[in-house]
Amino acid sequence: MTSSRREFLGATAGLAAGTFSPYFNSPAHAEEPPAIVDCHTHFYDPSRPQGVPWPTKDDEVLYRTVLPKQFLEQAAPCGVMRTVVVEASPWVEDNAWLLDLAATNPAIIGVVGHLSPGTPDFAAHLERFAANRLYRGIRVDQSTLRHGQDRPEFIADIRRLADHGLELDVNGGPDVLPDVSRLAEKMPSLRIVINHLANTDVDGGPAPQHWLAGMRSAAKHPHVFCKVSALVEHAKPKGNDKKVPNDVAFYRPVLDAIWDTFGDDRLIYGSDWPVSDRFAPYSTLFSIMNQYVYARGRVAAEKFFATNAAIAYALPQTRA
Repeated sequence: MTSSRREFLGATAGLAAGTFSPYFNSPAHAEEPPAIVDCHTHFYDPSRPQGVPWPTKDDEVLYRTVLPKQFLEQAAPCGVMRTVVVEASPWVEDNAWLLDLAATNPAIIGVVGHLSPGTPDFAAHLERFAANRLYRGIRVDQSTLRHGQDRPEFIADIRRLADHGLELDVNGGPDVLPDVSRLAEKMPSLRIVINHLANTDVDGGPAPQHWLAGMRSAAKHPHVFCKVSALVEHAKPKGNDKKVPNDVAFYRPVLDAIWDTFGDDRLIYGSDWPVSDRFAPYSTLFSIMNQYVYARGRVAAEKFFATNAAIAYALPQTRA
């Protein structure tokens, strides 16, 4: 067992246990599992005086108040009571808004912020927000990562992130994976979390070879994790059937491939709620993942739904 795994294994024990779904808490495994953590949600409130930069008013699904209360209405019946929220807004002060939200909502156990490495104010902003123990990292997109790696100021800011013990979420398509591998080679101590399975399409068939090769390259680096999130968003049923499949078998080829690549220790659960509402109810996406993972055994399920999140995000053992 690695030192980082020993260090953070206790983190899930400090997360207050919630109500567990009948899938996860099966009769064959009567002991209470660790609290399930959804590692990818977005919260925002268009009714704020300043409004929100995303989503836009013409978005009939997403332009609504989306706060922990609304999340728990959907997730708690599935046994999901904890989340790491990812800031989608580019407004710097929305990092503070999320931290203020977390201060009064114990469902939020970590915040992934939105800052721009390689800009003059990054270091000051990072110092400010990293002082809050719930601030666990930042997210960058594919273009930022690709073009930043040749800029000394970008690399210096990513080192600052690592020096604070924070992680880097990366969102992009399959072509981002070589860039993830390149950064991991430069900074082996930085924890990197690939978002949304690198946004590969899932069509019920074999995993795309280009995507799989990129994942294998990234997975060679022991501090790279992959978030199994946005699964229903990328479901592409064949033929005329436009409904998102709820059959685990449809997703199995891609899920088998990612488990063969990363193993049980570096995959984490995320919903991408409320964006996922465009495609399927929360209960549907959770059921797909829960059935698949629990078939791999209780230990694998507890790692995927709780322990690996504590390690990837270095979650505090308590919120005190």
